[in-house]
Amino acid sequence: MLNMTRKFDLIVIGTGVAGSTVAKQCRAAGWDVAIIDSLPFGGTCALRGCTPKKVLVDAAALMDWNHRMLQKGIDYQNIRIDWQALMRFKRTFTSPVPQKREQEYAEAGIAMFHGRARFVDETTVQVNDDTLQGRYVLIATGSKPLKLGIPGEEYVSTSDQFLELEQLPQRIIFVGGGYISFESAHVSVRAGANVQILHEGEQPLEHFDPDLVNQLVQATQDIGIDVRVNTKVKAIEKDSDYLIVRASTPDGEQTFETELVIHGASRMPDLDDLDLEKAGVKREKKGVSVNEYLQSVSNPAVYAAGDVAATGAPQLTPVANMEAEVVANNLLKGDRQKPDYTEVPSVVFTTPTLAMVGHTEETAREKGLKFRTNHQDTSSWHSSSQKNMKYSSFKVLIKEDSNQILGAHLLGPDAQEVINVFAMAIRAGFSTDELKKMIFAYPTGASDINKMV
Repeated sequence: MLNMTRKFDLIVIGTGVAGSTVAKQCRAAGWDVAIIDSLPFGGTCALRGCTPKKVLVDAAALMDWNHRMLQKGIDYQNIRIDWQALMRFKRTFTSPVPQKREQEYAEAGIAMFHGRARFVDETTVQVNDDTLQGRYVLIATGSKPLKLGIPGEEYVSTSDQFLELEQLPQRIIFVGGGYISFESAHVSVRAGANVQILHEGEQPLEHFDPDLVNQLVQATQDIGIDVRVNTKVKAIEKDSDYLIVRASTPDGEQTFETELVIHGASRMPDLDDLDLEKAGVKREKKGVSVNEYLQSVSNPAVYAAGDVAATGAPQLTPVANMEAEVVANNLLKGDRQKPDYTEVPSVVFTTPTLAMVGHTEETAREKGLKFRTNHQDTSSWHSSSQKNMKYSSFKVLIKEDSNQILGAHLLGPDAQEVINVFAMAIRAGFSTDELKKMIFAYPTGASDINKMV
């Protein structure tokens, strides 16, 4: 029996925030839309990233708050995390997502296909036994852990698997000193595990301000997490019921015993088996090569959004959502809209929380900007001391001639919220005086901005 080719206006590969947004908007405009995913529908953020992570992070933050407030009016000394119960609670957020997403697509009239997609030609995609042909194709397949390229890599678990652990091992090693490692390590140690972070470079969380990172590392070590820098994992071996991690350090090779090794290093675009060459889609290390409209530079019928697009933008859900809006607009109205990556905040959901937006001192100097830096420890400020928060500080970069804010870096309570005020101020081009006029709330983290600028 011949396989019939089904024709669509748009084929979307990926059901995360980028793919879903574009699919729904184009379908609402009357387009015939197909959407494909080899994993349960919903994407990384809803199923394997932001949402489940925050459930665990919030539980860990509650543990930390309780610990900080002992003998300060709180006396629940036996509080603990019940890992299995926490996992069950987490699944109340993630388990309904795939069915809900499919129901939304069905109600919208979007054709759904389960399986790994691969290109047959410029606009034709094969999914299992189905052949789909589109006027346009959106690649929104996200990212996956970068291959470590070491012996014993098969013994390394992913962050996805960490978020599905039925039981938390007693000993855990995180490879790499990025978001995933720090956030998961803070959760794990507060749930009772012995935790190490092995980072290849001189400083973890390399895109954040080094002074604030150093404070976070100290806070991380204070709660019992062993953070090792200049420690490159070279091999992993299995020995009975535990794993042996071999790493090179400035002092020579060291070995570490553990029960679980989690990949917390870099991620790469999930493109390898899409057969992009058959579609004439050029790619690079960071993903699909796109122009300023998020359109493939080599195949104008193909667009890319989210972690899979080689834009140089941070791999963040808000970025993917913004890029999806741009792609949908350009598909429906012609290539007019460009993504605006001005001042997208980044947050590390540890306790204390680390947040940044705009320039670091290093990037500001590289651009030849003239600026002054306001930098202060804020652990004595009311917003921190009332929570008995030992580590808290800020660094704000201010342009010399106009007093405009160039960058903001926060460590401490409410940093994940306050950073958005700075983001809006930078995007609007506010001076420090203009920003101060906006802040009236007291006594909140936002009111501290007046003292930062």
